[in-house]
Amino acid sequence: MRVVRLGAPGGPEQLALEEADRPRPAPGEALVRVHAAAITRGELEWPLDRLPAIPSYELSGVVEEVASGVAGVAAGDEVFALTRFDHDGVAADYTAVPAELLAPRPRALSHAESAAIPMPALTAWQGLFDHGRLDAGERVLIHGAAGGVGGFAVQLARAAGAHVIGTASAASRESVLDRGAHQVVDAATRFEDAVGPVDVVFDTVGGERLRRSPAVLRAGGRLVSVAEDPPDGGVYFIVAPNHDQLRSIARRADTGELRPPPVEVHPLTSAREAFARSLEPGRRGKVVLAVAG
Repeated sequence: MRVVRLGAPGGPEQLALEEADRPRPAPGEALVRVHAAAITRGELEWPLDRLPAIPSYELSGVVEEVASGVAGVAAGDEVFALTRFDHDGVAADYTAVPAELLAPRPRALSHAESAAIPMPALTAWQGLFDHGRLDAGERVLIHGAAGGVGGFAVQLARAAGAHVIGTASAASRESVLDRGAHQVVDAATRFEDAVGPVDVVFDTVGGERLRRSPAVLRAGGRLVSVAEDPPDGGVYFIVAPNHDQLRSIARRADTGELRPPPVEVHPLTSAREAFARSLEPGRRGKVVLAVAG
């Protein structure tokens, strides 16, 4: 089979398309024929302590076979997943994945669109509800509301019955409102002057916006960031795979309640170009590798 490997520290120029043996699923695993594998900006820096390594940690594909001890997943199932960051990724024709990570993919979407969902949507879900404990009727401020994680956070918070405020560039205002925000504040201005007290701040950008965020939290409010450690006892977290949350996300995508980000698709044979494209400043949406037709 074909596999993309990062052979040495560096950027996309260190990627190579190689031939490898098809993996055999260990007990508890499923072998997945990968149809699409999504790229996250900066992810080539993650596995530097275990090179050579296969990048890409989001997939959409079809189960080829399952090993012993697997229940709830069968050959022929169309699935998607966020895989574990301390293992090889999924930029390959086939990958062996713990079956507990796999969820039925959104059938209303393409494989490429499905692969673009797990990491940003799970990050938004966990930031808002696991760490931010957001409830219906509460007010939430989302920094970076036009980004991949921010866009899902706006949709999920609105669906949960929260009052949603986002910060974004002036050029992105309409797209953030279209995702469900009640109010959008120009990121180039002082949001403290435009936003009343909120119950939750969910930050996806870090920097000065994050450091100024405690000023708008009401007493008992929660400050959560996926970008860097927040001040004043806030929570920083790294997204984790979660099967049950991914099933809920898929159902919402199928009903149209959640919309995926725009996707830009490149063939697996153009992995270097695809990873380079993902690093271009200011680009929106997800870059996805098309693996199987």
